[in-house]
Amino acid sequence: MPQMIDAPRTAPIEHHDRRVAARNTPAPAPHASTAVAPISVVVPCFRCSRTIGDSIASVYAQTLRPAQVILVDDASPDDTVAALHAVAAQYPPGWVEVVELANNGGPSGARNAGWERATQPYVAFLDADDTWVPTKIELQMRALRADPDIALLAHRMLVRDRREPAPAPPREARTQIVPRRRLLLNNPFPTASVVLRRDLPFRFDENYRRVEDFLLWGQIGFSGYRCAKLDQVLAYWHKANYGAGGLSEDLKAMHRAGREVRRELLRQGLVSYPEHLFARSIGMVRKARQRMLLALRRATEGGATS
Repeated sequence: MPQMIDAPRTAPIEHHDRRVAARNTPAPAPHASTAVAPISVVVPCFRCSRTIGDSIASVYAQTLRPAQVILVDDASPDDTVAALHAVAAQYPPGWVEVVELANNGGPSGARNAGWERATQPYVAFLDADDTWVPTKIELQMRALRADPDIALLAHRMLVRDRREPAPAPPREARTQIVPRRRLLLNNPFPTASVVLRRDLPFRFDENYRRVEDFLLWGQIGFSGYRCAKLDQVLAYWHKANYGAGGLSEDLKAMHRAGREVRRELLRQGLVSYPEHLFARSIGMVRKARQRMLLALRRATEGGATS
């Protein structure tokens, strides 16, 4: 069953195929602003003591700083809880809240627990091993103020080695409305890029531990809420995606979860059967392509070591 709460406080906005190309005005230099963004940041944490410091430092370094940060420990069996409290103590009192879950429920459960603690009109998500570009929140809030009907706003992300110097942060970005048909192709919204309205009547489905984010984005977008994406890279992954290290089982699990999500969206009546068939065919093409790339990578690595 979908994770839902009471009816939304405002009616959904129908998607339009038009693209919003209004360019944002230049952002001030990093660290120049002391204003606060009406955003609660939710970070699911599991065995993340080595990376959580960098992640929260990137939130504090925002030119428009979020009002609240919620670190949710998902019953980590190591020293993660102690590390979270140590990180919280480095910042102004009350800015970082640590939530300790008694049982491990996966990222969906941890994000939902943080969402319930959120006090701000918007919720942003960050994973404990990712980081944000300093102007991320400022550019997203600028877009949301320009178009208050946007219910979900994301942006581009890239993989970057932590040891590499970060590029200069973008000072402007274009906002593009994401039409319904785009969601049939693949997941256009990396989790650590998303800011959404806190009052949306959906939550992460805790029955899913993979592709759980796309199920939620699909429920939002296919229900008629306005979704958008900025054309700039405003956050970084610091580890390779599934399968990049040659783990074919990860790829199989991800594709299996993707099939389950597509079936769930069909079962909920959010996509039509022709749309489901189209999305399934795209998924099969993507699966074949990734298998081919994985085989080529293994062949190249084998040749290099022979």
